[in-house]
Amino acid sequence: MHPSRQAYVEDAEPEDSKMSGLLDLADVPVDHDHFMPNLSGANPEKASAILAQFNRKRLAATIAVPTDDKRVRARLREVGEPITLFGENAQDRRDRLRELLTQQAEAGDDDDVDMEDGMGNGDEPNEEYYTEGTNELLEARKEMARFSLPRSKKRLGYQKVESTITLRSHVKHRKAVREWLSTIDLFGSQIAAERPLAALEFSPNGETIAVGSWGGDVQLLDLPNLNKKQVFKGHHDIVSGLAWAPGATIAASNVRAEDVNLATGGGDGTINLWSLVQSTPLATLSGHESRVSAVQFHPSSKYLASASYDGTWRLWDVKTTTELLLQEGHSREVHSLSMNEDGSLIATGGLDSIGRVWDLRSGRIVMYLDSHMGPIYALDWSTDGYRVLSGSGDGFVKCWDVRAVKEQANIGAHTGGVTSIRWFQGRDGPHSLFTKDDGSPGLGRDAPDVDKSGDPLPKVSGTFVVTAGLDHTVKIFSADDWSLCKTLKAHVGNVTGADVTNDGRWIASSGRDRTVKLWGRPDMDSIYDNPME
Repeated sequence: MHPSRQAYVEDAEPEDSKMSGLLDLADVPVDHDHFMPNLSGANPEKASAILAQFNRKRLAATIAVPTDDKRVRARLREVGEPITLFGENAQDRRDRLRELLTQQAEAGDDDDVDMEDGMGNGDEPNEEYYTEGTNELLEARKEMARFSLPRSKKRLGYQKVESTITLRSHVKHRKAVREWLSTIDLFGSQIAAERPLAALEFSPNGETIAVGSWGGDVQLLDLPNLNKKQVFKGHHDIVSGLAWAPGATIAASNVRAEDVNLATGGGDGTINLWSLVQSTPLATLSGHESRVSAVQFHPSSKYLASASYDGTWRLWDVKTTTELLLQEGHSREVHSLSMNEDGSLIATGGLDSIGRVWDLRSGRIVMYLDSHMGPIYALDWSTDGYRVLSGSGDGFVKCWDVRAVKEQANIGAHTGGVTSIRWFQGRDGPHSLFTKDDGSPGLGRDAPDVDKSGDPLPKVSGTFVVTAGLDHTVKIFSADDWSLCKTLKAHVGNVTGADVTNDGRWIASSGRDRTVKLWGRPDMDSIYDNPME
């Protein structure tokens, strides 16, 4: 201390002597036994009761409650309570379990209550908790990594060459694509089932349509006549998930007719795997506790992903029919999912209005799709591997860039909700599957096509998007500026599904009016029959 201040400090009176006549704030009695006025006009409540409610909510928030409904039921059984009540859904059941565990904690019987360290040191970093997976899942993740990395390398090499194409060439090409799309119109219509239709998908060779109905059956229709070829009956409720195996129906591919060609998910919570030579399933995958709303094969054909209204999505081994992964994360039902062509990422969308992008090789979430105002009913990836589209009950389609981890575009697509999205995959992309003119399988290109002078040409793959909505329409949007190219009107009910063949020759849609509509050019030309000049 400076000498000039020493005298003042020594002569100063002790602080306690100055405050001796005053009341210490710590000695002031705290009285919560008074009423708090209520501005809404209701009866006033005591402050002590209000504080008790806050403390109770704070305690309830620190109690960890499982999100899987099966585990919630098991926990209720452990504490001696009914596992379900009349009219109670999964969320109500979880809230009831939280209430019961809170009561146990208040009573001091907290031996069985798993509580988070909610009142711990605020400086401690948040920890992430993981459930240890099986050795089968570990091997599957390694296999998907070995499969996806070379495909990513091939795609990046393709895009490197593609980046040398001039802007003028791209503009001219996209204009020609729009003009071709404007000529598409209704080509045919067929009543496909006795009950409304829920989903449809073209076979990889573009010669067959698989259609799922609310009656639990799957119809295979030929093209372009839409005549019934085959019927699969294996579900007892709505067939809302359909997926063809990669390479199925492709000439000279390694997928034979007697192998697994098609997967279907039903309202009965099961997934059936079908061949094309018998009317009964080759195998049935069981495990979901509620409706299976979407299924999709991994690009390697070895694995199958499924989304369900039990709040989970799962990964299955197609060969052994075993469940490899049960993934939680959504607070409500999971309605849609889609994997990118590299086989490295999967996007899932739920009725909680939130989408998530997961890395299949590590299990981690890499991005949230969190700006929709309604349930996410549809998802689909671009051939570029890093953009994904989401369609929602709010009527909007959003484009998300996984590289930049942000929303890239917002398109007002339909009134009443978007039910289906198909980003045109084409047959000139790095991973496109198609049948060549000589009958051999086309498995993608290493580089874009070139013109007479050897300069690379823009590809048709990924240039447009087909959407379906609850406004009874199917719409085609350009994938560069997201402008509307064509609106297709013929359905008299909600359109539940839409798809486009890899050659762009046909667009098909299904609806609650029980019909399949086929859209195309009057001359039945594909988009590759006329050079985009």
